[in-house]
Amino acid sequence: MPDGLSKVETNIEDAPVALDRDLFLRDLIRELSGTLQDVVGLEEAAGFVSVVGSTIGNKIDNDYRLALGVDRLDRHQVAMVLQDLKRRIQGRFTIVSADDEKIVLANSACPFGDKVIGRPSMCMMTSNVFGRIAANNLGYAKVELAETIANGHSGCRVVVYLSSELAAEADGREYFDQNADG
Repeated sequence: MPDGLSKVETNIEDAPVALDRDLFLRDLIRELSGTLQDVVGLEEAAGFVSVVGSTIGNKIDNDYRLALGVDRLDRHQVAMVLQDLKRRIQGRFTIVSADDEKIVLANSACPFGDKVIGRPSMCMMTSNVFGRIAANNLGYAKVELAETIANGHSGCRVVVYLSSELAAEADGREYFDQNADG
């Protein structure tokens, strides 16, 4: 034992404290989104998270395009990328269906874990990342968070509409191609 350290101090490193970088960051995001929801309201909090989600969505989109060596992802690739990116961050998204009009995904495990419960503004990360990737590659997307773990459902059901006509009656956020001219 180093000079000047008590037995208690040397046992601190071995204390059974549930804390690591992942848990710390999920707790941090949960508390930030909760504070935003409490201070400015759910809609405004979702807006702030959306700004971050859009930036992250653009980055992830670019990363996949570079890795795959393509200028744009096709509809099938978009669906696969949406599923894969969530897998990489420990979500359990599966593609329920994918056609020219929409991509439907189900999820049984949120990447934020139980930290998302009661924090629906955190779901704007999914909406914006999915919407940004789909719109940048396919021209348009509207993301409907039909069911979410954050709102007490046992899983998530996310619909990414690729047609504005079909999406007209759906709740959700619209996204447009940021790479388009004009």
